[in-house]
Amino acid sequence: MIAVFVILIFVMYLCFFFPMEPKEKPVEEKSPKYTAQMKKLWQIAQTSMRERKPFRAEKALLTILKFDEKNAAAYNRLGILYAKKQNYDHAVECFEIAQSLDNNPASIHNAGLIYLETGAYEKAAMAFRQAISLEGDVPARYIALAKAEEKMGNTKKAIEALENAYELDPKVATLRQILAIYENTGDEEAATATTARIEEQIIRDNEAAKKRAAKSNNKPQQTVRRRLMPTRKIVARPKTAVRSGTKTMSTAKTTKTAISTKPVRTSKNPLFKSRVGRKRV
Repeated sequence: MIAVFVILIFVMYLCFFFPMEPKEKPVEEKSPKYTAQMKKLWQIAQTSMRERKPFRAEKALLTILKFDEKNAAAYNRLGILYAKKQNYDHAVECFEIAQSLDNNPASIHNAGLIYLETGAYEKAAMAFRQAISLEGDVPARYIALAKAEEKMGNTKKAIEALENAYELDPKVATLRQILAIYENTGDEEAATATTARIEEQIIRDNEAAKKRAAKSNNKPQQTVRRRLMPTRKIVARPKTAVRSGTKTMSTAKTTKTAISTKPVRTSKNPLFKSRVGRKRV
């Protein structure tokens, strides 16, 4: 009994004073060959997406994820690829995995676009709001949120989102979206005021364009200095007739001597048959 009691005390001592903490696995350094291979796969994926080769891009991205399962950027790209192919289920799954690995507003926004495309407007609005909370200085986030709110019938929230987008980037297209909402709701007074805002914005845009054009025209033109090559004096040579066989050549035209095409009569030339040794018949 005493031995068991001593063992228990010893075990409790170890548990309290030397807790067993899980040892962290040492981070394995990536070899240069691995890094070069991953970089090559990324280049293949990006080039294939630009050249509209979805099968090749998908294969490259899946190969990246095979070696690096926590690559949020690869999941995001794969989700965009599936969305273009209208494979919305796989696209949403990829965006959600990318969001869980890295709380990136771009992945959340992309998932919201898929929800908006498939008619899940509430999920879309939630995704856009979450993306705005992480990155609130992008007008596209507010424009997408306005579309989701308008689909749900929340016209006031849709106009509010569009006004936020207009404050960040004053564009005529954003004001026209606001005008379309007012016209659909029958608010003539707000529609008239918005039309006046559109005309004012067009005038401001034209003035800004004229200023940019004037500024570009007033820039001093850089003269390209060309290196002048020294001129060579061409001295005319006297024309002297040189006879070679039956042909006459002028040295003013060429300095090469005429070369006869006839085979030279030597014993080494196989085309020449020497008369020596021929038997007379």
